[in-house]
Amino acid sequence: MSEKRSAGLLLFRRAPGGAPEVLIGHMGGPFWSSRSHAAWSIPKGEYEPEEAPEAAARREFEEELGLPAPEGEWWALGESRQANGKLVTVWAVEADLDPELVVPGTFVMEWPRGSGTLREFPEIDRVGWFGLPEAHPLLVAGQRVFLERLAERLNGAAGAAEATGP
Repeated sequence: MSEKRSAGLLLFRRAPGGAPEVLIGHMGGPFWSSRSHAAWSIPKGEYEPEEAPEAAARREFEEELGLPAPEGEWWALGESRQANGKLVTVWAVEADLDPELVVPGTFVMEWPRGSGTLREFPEIDRVGWFGLPEAHPLLVAGQRVFLERLAERLNGAAGAAEATGP
């Protein structure tokens, strides 16, 4: 049995004043409905070994949000092993997206458990833009490292721009 892998795309934009904001989604379904802390995720999903992780990130973005992945320079934020053992690979891209345009994909599960009734739920029930300090406690713990890596990359990019000067 092969290792479970997931790939995703973290959108970021610069708020007025230049502080970065990220777009994250609140996980859908009955388990997450009353939670906020550690109940949000970067749009991502599983892929098989024959699929390139970049292609999976693009596909999963569209499946989860109902919109194509935005064009732009993709910054590799690396990998992180989640508590469930899954290896997650994430890229960041600077782009703006109106949360009102999101049409989430759905999944089917038995609910209530043991009832024999299958119900459909949105993969992500809402999305929002958050500053990095606000997003950190909202994201599931295993994905927070990607915010830290994005902040390092942005700080490095700012430092490089300042170093080269006009």
